[in-house]
Amino acid sequence: MTEVKMTVNGRAVSGDAEGRTLLSTFLRETLGMTGTHVGCDTSQCGACVVHVNGNAVKSCTMFAHEAAGAEVATIEGQAAPDGTLNKIQQAFQDYHGLQCGFCTPGMVMSAAALLKENPQPTEAEVRDYLEGNICRCTGYHNIVRAIMAASGQEVPAVAAE
Repeated sequence: MTEVKMTVNGRAVSGDAEGRTLLSTFLRETLGMTGTHVGCDTSQCGACVVHVNGNAVKSCTMFAHEAAGAEVATIEGQAAPDGTLNKIQQAFQDYHGLQCGFCTPGMVMSAAALLKENPQPTEAEVRDYLEGNICRCTGYHNIVRAIMAASGQEVPAVAAE
């Protein structure tokens, strides 16, 4: 076991980890930050996306010690200190971009990375960017609508039933 120090959501943290401890496990089990979900353990679903030094990373593909000294942002750090949702989180709520909520933290973190990189993506660009995130409930349409709304653009119409 070695001590791993990093900054998570603007706060210096540390904890002991074995060399094989994944960042997702370190965040959840050592630091108690359970908003980062683990859905597949194979890097397929994207539920575990966090930002490491400003880059979106699937935290189940990175060892905790690789993030030593890094700035890590998780879903817990997205809302304002008073609990006010950020624009992406609010758009997910307003446009029904979640159902069971399991994929939502990874989707929100991926959306934040996309909008940082491309503040006004097209619908096709949003869909392409989310290719590494799996949602088994929503069919993605409302997630895409939420991200478009968060970007300040026209929101695609709801598909006819």
